[in-house]
Amino acid sequence: MKFDFDATYFNPEQVLDCGQTFRFTPFKEGFFVVSADKACYVHTDGVKTEVESEDSEYFYNYFDLERDYSLIIDRAKSHGVPLLTRSAEELKGLRLLNQNREEMLYSFIVSQNNNIPRIKGIIGRICGGLGEKREFLGQEYFTFPSTRKLAEAGKEFFKNAGCGYRDTFLAETSARILKEGLEHLSPLSTAELKKQLLTYKGVGAKVADCVALFGFGKRDSFPVDVWIEKIYKEDFCGDLNDRNKINEYFCNLFGEDAGYIQQYLFYGKRQNL
Repeated sequence: MKFDFDATYFNPEQVLDCGQTFRFTPFKEGFFVVSADKACYVHTDGVKTEVESEDSEYFYNYFDLERDYSLIIDRAKSHGVPLLTRSAEELKGLRLLNQNREEMLYSFIVSQNNNIPRIKGIIGRICGGLGEKREFLGQEYFTFPSTRKLAEAGKEFFKNAGCGYRDTFLAETSARILKEGLEHLSPLSTAELKKQLLTYKGVGAKVADCVALFGFGKRDSFPVDVWIEKIYKEDFCGDLNDRNKINEYFCNLFGEDAGYIQQYLFYGKRQNL
């Protein structure tokens, strides 16, 4: 099944390359993308972006295609911050993904103090070792493992997958989620959700904000890392050094648009816009 969308507001490279997901590879003229237990092929000719999958409804939601990003871009530009204005204009095709919550929690635990190629490698080994093998468009892929599989794997599996000190975090967090699930977190406010996420092993403030933003759809979250600190000092002339206070500053400034604007700023700075 296929569907297409206006490429002006859906650029696969911008969507996938901005650090919100790790399970994609170049494929044909575009990208092979895996989320949870599903896969799709996404590519663009610059006019239309086409998505081919076995579950169109899932990936239509995954790429957040119900939302009008032209309005978000206009609001971002209205703040009058040069970097943000340039980034929102140049990155019109960037969209925030609606991703599987458990996959996001485990993935961003892996991501801490790590680089993207290594993160992708570790997640690939975890999926290859514990996920189910499937095929789409002649391409083999592995589903993201269930929490039961992860919890039963034990610390040694994660160590052998290259997780380093994160092996303990993944073993203990998966055991806890197997026991408690994550559904009880769904109704929480963003602030309360973040507070609860911080109680999981291996989850610090930045990881909690990423999971809230990319896994729970809390678009008023604003992850702060070394790039955001740099932006805060260079482009907002800020003098705070505490990341929690920088987070509070941006959340207050951008409100419900904080998560979108974080991605424009983060990716725009990395792209030297």
